[in-house]
Amino acid sequence: MPKTLTRFVCQSCGRAAAKPLGRCPQCGEWNTFVEELVSAAPARRAASPNGASSAPKPLPHIEGGGEADRLPLSIGEFARVLGGGIVPGSLILIGGDPGIGKSTLMLQTAIELAHLGPVLYVSGEESPAQIKMRADRLAADQPTNRQADSLYLVTETGLDAILQHVQCLAPRVLIIDSIQTVYDPAVESSAGSVTQLRECADRFRQLAKSSGLAIFLIGHVTKEGIIAGPRLLEHMVDTVLYLEGDRFQSFRLLRAVKNRFGATAEVGVFEMAGRGMLEVPNPSEAFLAERVVNAPGSAIAVTMEGTRPLLVEVQGLTSPSAFGNPRRSGNGIDNNRLLLITAVLARRLGLPLGEQDVFVNVVGGLRIGEPAADLAVAAAIASSVWDKPLRADTVLIGEVGLSGELRAVPHTAARLREAKALGFKAAVLPKRLRKGEDLPDGIKIQEARTLREALEIGMANRGDNIAK
Repeated sequence: MPKTLTRFVCQSCGRAAAKPLGRCPQCGEWNTFVEELVSAAPARRAASPNGASSAPKPLPHIEGGGEADRLPLSIGEFARVLGGGIVPGSLILIGGDPGIGKSTLMLQTAIELAHLGPVLYVSGEESPAQIKMRADRLAADQPTNRQADSLYLVTETGLDAILQHVQCLAPRVLIIDSIQTVYDPAVESSAGSVTQLRECADRFRQLAKSSGLAIFLIGHVTKEGIIAGPRLLEHMVDTVLYLEGDRFQSFRLLRAVKNRFGATAEVGVFEMAGRGMLEVPNPSEAFLAERVVNAPGSAIAVTMEGTRPLLVEVQGLTSPSAFGNPRRSGNGIDNNRLLLITAVLARRLGLPLGEQDVFVNVVGGLRIGEPAADLAVAAAIASSVWDKPLRADTVLIGEVGLSGELRAVPHTAARLREAKALGFKAAVLPKRLRKGEDLPDGIKIQEARTLREALEIGMANRGDNIAK
């Protein structure tokens, strides 16, 4: 009988130690070491993922690898995030908050892919009957869905049993829901531990590369919003996707943060409905559907999510502070960026924000991470202070500097084309030093060097006097 050893492993980065440490010396996190039981038996040697074909080959002699080899997806938003389809032999990790719709989206995908061949859906949290209840609801508008005959369901958490099912069924796609529930009997630690996650993910990686099987791993996330387990798990897979959104809103964003077969930072937009996750082919129109025109504190920003421009409404609200220290609260934008913009407005434009609480909200649950929305955020706050609306047919694009200057942002032409398609007539941009970029016709370009000039343009013909 193999001897059992005890060790302590950091749940954040996977570093092992002989005793528990208050702070991990590798990742710097506090109170992350947990005790694990590990067998002292020698680790088995991993089989070569390619077997006899692992000999080096000249690049022109290697078959496959073209775009035509991808498995097609009828869910266009999902295909966009993956780079055009599912690459055979890829290992894809999907994370998200509980109840955000990960299992629903993957079950929809499994039903769609079943016409290409057998699909195996392995759940460690639900019974086959429970999964079938959700599948019947998702396919309620497709009563003659014959392709579901190729979708196989099983409740299993043992790694060896799952691999045996794969060997017997020979599916084209394997879905594991979730990786934290799978355990390897050869590893003497509980399911979801760092050792189990690393070992199980490695076995699935070997299976994917040796057989050409596309594998989806659904992962739980921590309270910080990252996938539970060591970051090594994200390095082992080919693609990492996050399903984001507010549980109290219907929109969901599927974002790629790593993709070896497509663009990173790509995003797909879905709407959670009774029939499952419905793709939103025109997200900009959906985000602006409930906009109140000519309302003070409202501005339109054009942000790039991967290769896609999105128009979103940025709302600003200021009110007298009831306390000595005014609040700065942002929903959908980085709070440090909000502090910078309010400081520029107060210092460079003389806005009385020292005694005002400032609130900023990005409508629709989208989170803006690029500085191209700075001008829209600043305009929304200024519009609320003056209680005067901005021009309803104008979008604002630009980064705000500490001196109050405006700086150019990339992909201006793509942003303007999206704004023109949605009926906007004008755009306020930073003054361009090079005029070579081919901007679309049909939308009036108004350039400004400073934030002050941009606000004067955005509130033109309204009798507003900006403080000098």
